[in-house]
Amino acid sequence: MRREQLSLQERVALHSDQQAFKQLFRLYYPGLYQFASSIVKCKEVAEEIVNDVFVTLWTKRESLTSILNFKVYVYIAVKNRCFNHISRERSLESIDLFEQLEVDCTERVHTPEDMMLASELQHRINKLVQELPPRCLIVYKLVKEEGFKYKEVAEILNISIRTVENQIAAAVRKIAEGLSVDFSEDKNLQRLLKQRIIPN
Repeated sequence: MRREQLSLQERVALHSDQQAFKQLFRLYYPGLYQFASSIVKCKEVAEEIVNDVFVTLWTKRESLTSILNFKVYVYIAVKNRCFNHISRERSLESIDLFEQLEVDCTERVHTPEDMMLASELQHRINKLVQELPPRCLIVYKLVKEEGFKYKEVAEILNISIRTVENQIAAAVRKIAEGLSVDFSEDKNLQRLLKQRIIPN
């Protein structure tokens, strides 16, 4: 996957390959759009921000080969534009931007057995996730929903890896405490809980 992505970057940078650029766009647009929507809370603005980021990437395409981690790079670019938009709209330079975040944490169940086991559990976990503090919530989303490594989340949000670790630990602890049920004897529920709340 990484090799393929680097190949796409090279084709765009060295040959202005529009098909390769479209592939990069299709690959990252859905996640970036959801991420931007979580911050600015407006679908139209989120769409505009993500599109603007890709327009800038095309304009400066010759530099794409110097980007070592394209995924982290575009998430940082989108985050910065979102925060700039919020600052402009509210004229509050000191605003705690993490307080603006509302994140959809979708439930993922893959087997009929999981669906039977998870009905009530999913509802409870989702409710607990939505009650997490804003920063804890966005860190949890990037790790569990977007699949970023701790180091990458730290880079995207401009926080330390230790802070990421602490936020994930706090999220898992709050969710587990909120469930307040002993699942130690049920292997299926253990597996489901691990998939849902334990960091990758």
